[in-house]
Amino acid sequence: MSETLLKVLKVTRTANRPIAAGDISTFQSFVFLGGQLTLALGVLLCLNYYSIAMGAASLLLVVTYPLVKRITFWPQLALGLTFNWGALLGWSAVKGSCDPAVCLPLYFSGVMWTLIYDTIYAHQDKKDDALIGLKSTALLFQENTRQWLSGFGVAMVAALSLAGANNGQTVPYYAAVAAVGAHLAHQIYTVDIHRAEDCWDKFTSNRTVGMLLFLGIVLGNLCKEKTEEAKDAEAVRVGSEQTS
Repeated sequence: MSETLLKVLKVTRTANRPIAAGDISTFQSFVFLGGQLTLALGVLLCLNYYSIAMGAASLLLVVTYPLVKRITFWPQLALGLTFNWGALLGWSAVKGSCDPAVCLPLYFSGVMWTLIYDTIYAHQDKKDDALIGLKSTALLFQENTRQWLSGFGVAMVAALSLAGANNGQTVPYYAAVAAVGAHLAHQIYTVDIHRAEDCWDKFTSNRTVGMLLFLGIVLGNLCKEKTEEAKDAEAVRVGSEQTS
């Protein structure tokens, strides 16, 4: 049995995962991984060339992320940089390129969000992580976690607001961002970092954050389209009056 697997077995919460529990072999896991990567490549090749290059650029982050927690206390930052690459790739898949004024604040906000929820998540494992020599922001921040998460939350909301402003977003979007800010504030100031059950509950409550943002973007864009249509109609009317 490998040293890595032995370490995973020492972590109570991960001991029942398929590989650690022996439900599947390492070879079977590699076969599954190969299938997933093949499907992902198939999807990527359906996109424009800019997006293909953008997707390929993420591979460095994908490959290095699993190693980061062995060398730095900031694996949550590495996860954020990796996991939120979709903010850039999704935009380029639709538009054919990235608009830095919108995409970069959106990407940054996602990174901040990941730092929040994955730090809370990491507090579940901090004793086991310390035991087996892994690092995390939970171990780095310790009793100062709430202050750090508050800073990340403020940065996230500010970046979301900037992305919306640069994209001409409307009231529903900003209402959603405000709701997200309120949810994060409640989450951060009520989390008990010494109780694994509460950390799990707060971590899973981030589904609400995602849903609020999704609805805000959809409704904001619908409102934006109606506003633009009204402006176009008004411009046509004024133009007709001037030529008549």
